[in-house]
Amino acid sequence: MPHHPSEEEAPSGIYEKIAKDPSSTTESTASDHEHHHNEHAPEASSKASAQDFQSKGPQIPMNMNDMPPKANKEELKARAAELNQESVILDDIRGEAVQMTGEHGKPPVKLSLPLEYQQDIFNELRSEDELVLLARGLGLLRVVINLLHSFDAAGNNLIVVVGADERENGWIGEALAEHAVVSRSSMARGLSQVNTDAMSVGTREKMYSQGGIFSITSRILVVDLLSKLLNPETVTGLVVLHSERIIATSTEAFIIRIYRQLNKLGFLKAFSDNPEPFTTGFSPLASMMRNLFLRKPSLWPRFHVTVAKSLEGRKKAEVIELEVPMTDGMRDIQNAVLECVEVSIGELRKADTGLELDDWTLDSALHRSFDVIIRRQLDPIWHRVSFRTRQIVNDLTVLRSILHALLTYDAVSFNKYLDTILAAHQPPPGSTRQNQSPWLFLDAANTIFETAKRRVYSGKPTEGEVPASANAFPDSLRPILEEQPKWSLLAEVLEEIEQDNYLNPVPRDDSNSTILIMCSDQGTCRQLREYLQNMHVHPAEDLQEDDEERKPSAMFMMRRKLRNYLSWKKDFARVSASLFAENQKVLDGFTDQRGNTNGYRGKGPPNKRRRIRGGASSAGAGRPINGSLQMAEDKESQVASLMADIQPTDADAMQKDEVAVDSLDDMEDYFELYDMNDLLVIHPYDGDMDEHVLEEVRPRYVIMYEPDAAFIRRVEVYRSSHEDRNVRVYFMYYGGSVEEQRYLSAVRKEKDAFTRLIKEKGNMALTLTLDGAAPTDPQEQFLRTVNTRIAGGGRLAATAEPPRVVVDVREFRSSLPSLLHGRSMVVIPCMLTVGDYVLTPTICIERKSVRDLISSFKNGRLFNQAETMLQYYKHPMLLIEFDRDKSFTLDPFADNAFEKSIKSADDSRDLQSKIVLLTIAFPRLKIIWSSSPYQTAEIFAELKNKQDEPDPVKAVQVGLGMGEDPYEQQSFNTTPQDMLRAVPGLTGKNMMRLILEVGDLREVSNLGEAELDEMVGREAGRQVYRFFNRSVFDE
Repeated sequence: MPHHPSEEEAPSGIYEKIAKDPSSTTESTASDHEHHHNEHAPEASSKASAQDFQSKGPQIPMNMNDMPPKANKEELKARAAELNQESVILDDIRGEAVQMTGEHGKPPVKLSLPLEYQQDIFNELRSEDELVLLARGLGLLRVVINLLHSFDAAGNNLIVVVGADERENGWIGEALAEHAVVSRSSMARGLSQVNTDAMSVGTREKMYSQGGIFSITSRILVVDLLSKLLNPETVTGLVVLHSERIIATSTEAFIIRIYRQLNKLGFLKAFSDNPEPFTTGFSPLASMMRNLFLRKPSLWPRFHVTVAKSLEGRKKAEVIELEVPMTDGMRDIQNAVLECVEVSIGELRKADTGLELDDWTLDSALHRSFDVIIRRQLDPIWHRVSFRTRQIVNDLTVLRSILHALLTYDAVSFNKYLDTILAAHQPPPGSTRQNQSPWLFLDAANTIFETAKRRVYSGKPTEGEVPASANAFPDSLRPILEEQPKWSLLAEVLEEIEQDNYLNPVPRDDSNSTILIMCSDQGTCRQLREYLQNMHVHPAEDLQEDDEERKPSAMFMMRRKLRNYLSWKKDFARVSASLFAENQKVLDGFTDQRGNTNGYRGKGPPNKRRRIRGGASSAGAGRPINGSLQMAEDKESQVASLMADIQPTDADAMQKDEVAVDSLDDMEDYFELYDMNDLLVIHPYDGDMDEHVLEEVRPRYVIMYEPDAAFIRRVEVYRSSHEDRNVRVYFMYYGGSVEEQRYLSAVRKEKDAFTRLIKEKGNMALTLTLDGAAPTDPQEQFLRTVNTRIAGGGRLAATAEPPRVVVDVREFRSSLPSLLHGRSMVVIPCMLTVGDYVLTPTICIERKSVRDLISSFKNGRLFNQAETMLQYYKHPMLLIEFDRDKSFTLDPFADNAFEKSIKSADDSRDLQSKIVLLTIAFPRLKIIWSSSPYQTAEIFAELKNKQDEPDPVKAVQVGLGMGEDPYEQQSFNTTPQDMLRAVPGLTGKNMMRLILEVGDLREVSNLGEAELDEMVGREAGRQVYRFFNRSVFDE
């Protein structure tokens, strides 16, 4: 049975390291005060009350043409003061909700902010604009929802939410609807989502004119703001979620700049619960505040005095900490993987990259984004990095995934995963390139693979028989099927909960007797569900034992997994052989094309002896010529004996299989509503959605199968918010494992991030936002005003017009329109048929990133685009734009080491040769090379210098036939179109009919050959059908 620490014991466990930070005890002594005991807390039924406020924001009529005349500045300032100074009184008591009683007899607005720090944040947000940075798990989305509801209940507001994902939109919409019903707010409209191009322009304009709260995707919102479909001056306020993602070139920063330039009085609130991105770089907080056009950051870490007082000053959840020891095999594999990681990091540090290497340590390697950080640092010099260094960077990702799989997968699935890794790192037969990962040749790698196999099965010695020879290996295998240590402990915990409910029934409260098990992902959820369903099923040989003595076991589940694994391995070998045979055909053709110009090409020189570990030459070692690693395979007789050992028994046959599809016939006989008191819920960690799970399920018992710092805080907030709900938490973790180290490292990184932010906030200078306007040079402004084109006897003409650029609406996925707008250019979004950017009446530019350039050459689209630009514009240009953080060279895109073994040596220059052919075919086409979007903006400014401005109407009409609508294709999603262009047989002409006739890509893949013939033609239809119906098993 698990150990129960008494309340008098000192809090020294891993849970206490996050529930109450030891270093913050001097800063927060809330739990030591007498007035924080439960007898001073209010009853659960008590309600706090305050006053509602009147409508905030502009009054938006139903028809945009009936807009009243603009108010003068004095009226707008008075209105803003009324908006910010409207008193919202929150009673500082602990209750289920806080009410704001309205004026003029309006019904009260109820807010669900029971904790003191939540009320403080709400009061700050009501009084001024700021960036709220809250620690993970403290209920950031709850504060956002209550803030939105306070404006929604007032009515006649137009509020835009930026940065919310699909799940957050669903939760916000549902919560706003519930709040509106509870508050009985007749003016509340709820949340409206604008997240697809299929919504027409007229529909969006009508929605905006009616007001309400809108969650709009960034690409649609920036186009609507620039085209004045959504007038920024009519927006009451902007709510920005996930502020940590906002950088200077992001679309969200572009949106905020447009909003602030045209609307100086509307509010702007930004939120984030991820402090780490705010601490990287030089003065990161000040830079982020400048991007957000805000001046005040509000920091709320877990060790904040008010937060600690709110969460520690009441009856806390009962926590039972369970440290689970790993098995010997798991510990050996973990140590071996860590040795491989350490060796790989050492090899990286030896490479002369010229980068800062202090953070490249084994401890940092356990962090979730370590491999991403290394790749980001190496990107600018990626073309100068050796192939070995690139390979090691990829190996770090693989090794970290092995560490995660070791603690989450069962023994059979883990061994299967290692088989796929080994197969993926094998070079194809006939390849002479030694491109296997270095870590595979370490002794630690052998330990990983051999120990993983021994956890599943091993050799079975013969009993009572003398082997034929001393070196004879047994021809039979026996299953080992090692179980995960957490499984048996989970069964013990569930048994203890059942006994506790029976022997010590607790008084009835608002909690259900539901058991909630939280895991890291869906795969672990499926694994636990299968284990709990079958843990009392035993093989036939164990049925004679006394039922009371038999313990829960995963033997049935593991035997079934082993049977599936052995059959999978047979099919996997067949598929691999088929794929390698196809590669061999390509290699044979490649060899015939190049010819035998060198007698020993692909092999070492005749006088060169290749050595392997142990000092022997490679001639007689039986090792392939490419130096690949060969693992010992099991004999067919051994596998057959193992399969005979694990054949399904009568007990196995009685168990039902997993149901994939249920026709729901006779549903009334088999389905009924669950009784929440007898329910066991297994759920993965899902960020802010976990708070929703706790509120819906109301569990009395929570089993944290894997540690998660944010969820611990969510339990604290849940328990402190509900006085009448008791919670017992079982906190499980592998002692001395990577899981424990990763958890403690994440907690420490967050605490250090908040500490640095607090110091920077104390020393930060006042951020001047310039109200969204870019600084202008007076001399440049004067030269812009005076048009010096006076040739032919013309006169000096003065113009105050800023430079204009016509931009295709599909280009707003890139950062270039934002940078052009930042250089005081007027960006006009249009649906262009020819080109992406129109700078002057004679200059049209087609922008291509390198990856887009490669795909455009493959499908031939670039030649058509160049031809149309030459037809309608005097100076057509092709812009090839590179990423700012990556190398300014084509080598990383042309040099793919894993493909060079089956491609021609001239393929590395294939892209350059196609560009040369393009310039030969179109001599008037100019090519612009740009190292980053910043340089592109400068190039555009130079090209527009002393040139006429483009006409947006003419730019839209260029390339259109008679009666064509430029917005005809706007309702289609562009990503599936790009995927269809890559399908053999489909071109821009025949693809349009396929798009109009078929709903999605799945329907295209399921079409018959005859149906495709009617839509795209016989030959193209045959190619499309063969592409979607080809089997990997075919030779």
